[in-house]
Amino acid sequence: MNATAMSQNESTAPAILITGATGSVGSEVVKLLAEQGTTFRVMVRSANDAERLSTLPGAEAVLGDFNEPATLAKALAGIKHAFLLTNSSEQAEAQQVSFVAEAQRAGVRHLVKLSQFAADRNSPVRFLRYHAVVEQAIRESGIAFTFLRPNLFMQGLLGFREPIMHQGKFFAAVGDARITAVDVRDIAAVAAAALTEPGHEGKIYNITGPEALTHAEMADQLSDALGKPVTFVNVPPVAMRQALIAAGFPDWQTDGLLEDYAHYSRNEASGVFPDVEEVTGKGARTFADFARDYAVFF
Repeated sequence: MNATAMSQNESTAPAILITGATGSVGSEVVKLLAEQGTTFRVMVRSANDAERLSTLPGAEAVLGDFNEPATLAKALAGIKHAFLLTNSSEQAEAQQVSFVAEAQRAGVRHLVKLSQFAADRNSPVRFLRYHAVVEQAIRESGIAFTFLRPNLFMQGLLGFREPIMHQGKFFAAVGDARITAVDVRDIAAVAAAALTEPGHEGKIYNITGPEALTHAEMADQLSDALGKPVTFVNVPPVAMRQALIAAGFPDWQTDGLLEDYAHYSRNEASGVFPDVEEVTGKGARTFADFARDYAVFF
């Protein structure tokens, strides 16, 4: 089988392209599309990922790289709706802007971009600035858009798996600020709806959980789900920086995460929005739902 174009259903050309299909959100998007019986294409860098994802019902996999425009053009051929998501990197803004240009050339009609809650070109948070720049590039391209702006991912807590398992603790520089963290499964449900249903063009969705919790309250709910004590320990930013560097995070990402957490600590991510339920017809998952479903990982 040719790894650059593998399909379970070659009789129907896909009109939907999913990028970032191996990540926490993208993997849930492709799962939903497959369950719905939707024909779609995924763009991945690895032949192994292409082989694996092409086994999903309705899926076609192509090899592509955001740094190689020729591969983007091939991935976008015949596509009408595209989901734009890249790995977190210093090149993410440039990669996404390049993708927008290729999508425009390919005649894509609708871009669904995974952005971030409170995206703003004037934000002190570099990630919020870059998402806003890409949003503007999409607006200027003339392609119909849907911007998904999710808050902090509940699944981000999996990054604290080791200290939670072995110490019963997790750490961050966030104080007692409240955050409406959201389950990635709900983000994916909104994305799948935007890609497959009419009426989402020109919309910006603020994707949050249904409650604003402190990290200490999250720890309490995780304790209940695990049946053992879990404690949140607030630390100063300098300590969080040292821990991130020790864990192998590069400087640019460490600085960006500290900016993110300073944003959270200012209670700038505490708003509750009804967008998940309005788009999907189902209420957003609570943190208790997440803790129960993911308890096995801790």
